[in-house]
Amino acid sequence: MTTGGGPRAGAAARAGAAARLLGPALLAGLLATGCGSSGSAVASGTASPPPPATPRPAPSGTPSTTSPQELCTRLVAHWSRAVLDSTAYGDYQSMGLSDGQYEILRTVVDGARAAKKTRGAAAADELIDREAGEGCADRYRSGAPTAGPWQ
Repeated sequence: MTTGGGPRAGAAARAGAAARLLGPALLAGLLATGCGSSGSAVASGTASPPPPATPRPAPSGTPSTTSPQELCTRLVAHWSRAVLDSTAYGDYQSMGLSDGQYEILRTVVDGARAAKKTRGAAAADELIDREAGEGCADRYRSGAPTAGPWQ
C-alpha cells in the first residue's frame, strides 16, 4: 500500500481502459443526436408536444360557404365601423371591396355619421348592420352583380 504519491497501478489501468471505451461511446451518441431532424426536440432545445390522448375526429360533411350577400354585408359593416370617425374612406380595393360594395359603404357611413351625431354611437352601430344588410341584399338579390367583375 502506498501513501501520498500517485494512483495505484491497477486503478490507473482501469481508468485508461474506461476512457478508451467511453470516448467512442460518447462520440457515437453525439453523432446520432446530430443526425436528428432540425425540428427535433434535441436539435431545437425544446420538447415536442405529446400526441393527443384521443385522435381528432375527421371533419364531417362538406365545408360551409359564405354567400356573396353575407360576405358583402360583413365586409361593408366592418369597414363602415372602421371609417366612421375618419374623414377619408381609403381605397376600396385595399379594403377588399368591389366598386358596388364601396358605394354601399359610402351610403352606410353617411347615414351612420348622421345617426351618431343625433342619436349616439349605439344608433349608428345598429344602422350600420341594418343598412349594410339591406344594401347587400339588394345588390345580390339575383345571386351576383350583373355588370362586370367589379360592379
